[in-house]
Amino acid sequence: MLARGRGRERRRGGRSGPRAAAPPAAGPEALVGRNAVREVLRARRRRVQRVLLAAGAQERGAVDEIVALCGEAGVSVERVPRATLDRFGAELTHQGVAALVSPYPYADVAALLARAAERAEPPFLLALDSVQDPQNVGSLLRTAEAVGVHGVIIPQRRAAGVTPAVSRASAGAVEHLLVARVTNLVRTLSDLKESGVWVVGVEDVPTAQEYRRVDLNMPLVLVVGGEGPGMRRLVLETCDLVVRLPMRGRISSLNVSVAGSIVVYAAWAARGAPDAPRAADGEER
Repeated sequence: MLARGRGRERRRGGRSGPRAAAPPAAGPEALVGRNAVREVLRARRRRVQRVLLAAGAQERGAVDEIVALCGEAGVSVERVPRATLDRFGAELTHQGVAALVSPYPYADVAALLARAAERAEPPFLLALDSVQDPQNVGSLLRTAEAVGVHGVIIPQRRAAGVTPAVSRASAGAVEHLLVARVTNLVRTLSDLKESGVWVVGVEDVPTAQEYRRVDLNMPLVLVVGGEGPGMRRLVLETCDLVVRLPMRGRISSLNVSVAGSIVVYAAWAARGAPDAPRAADGEER
């Protein structure tokens, strides 16, 4: 493998660390789907006001687990007509389950770095630049949580936030992740570089190296660009290096969530991840 460049001089300035901002809190929102509801109850990071089950739904499997989790957390369970749930999940398959919950609790970037320090691991972060499709965001968050990424960074503007659709698409994985929503992604990435983190973009550009030929075992933030246009110019210019996935067939590109997930797994493998123990139920990863 080609070794990554070493000895890059870090800029030093007056900033104390990466910047982040979270939007003001809003009213309760409805999560739908068995996995999303189960994981919000397991994570216990949001206030769950109540859980709604479709009348006649049998308490077995995931539904039985949801009812048990509600009992442990003191959350009321209500039986409602399926038409009521249809209104909550008009564009999503609710699977006979919904929960009214507080808004997603965004973290700041410092908390992401603190989680890496708590685990005595080099930072392993994922940044999504202008990824707008909730399905793509959810899929990437699911992969990030599965491999133990310390946190995900998304911009406030021109990007999907953590909505019920994203939680549903992530199968509830986002409820166990730290996600920072920042006002200026370029500035945040620059601050991370000053903190000793390497910024690696995933983009098919002439200067990109094949991802398998780059040593990704380092303090790292992987940056994935949005659907269609990819990374914005200033974000791309902020990257220390860029990697691409080789293509052999007639199709010239991969879905952003597929390409991003492949490189996330490659970075995890570079850290010796195949031997990493799986977190037990209830253990924070």
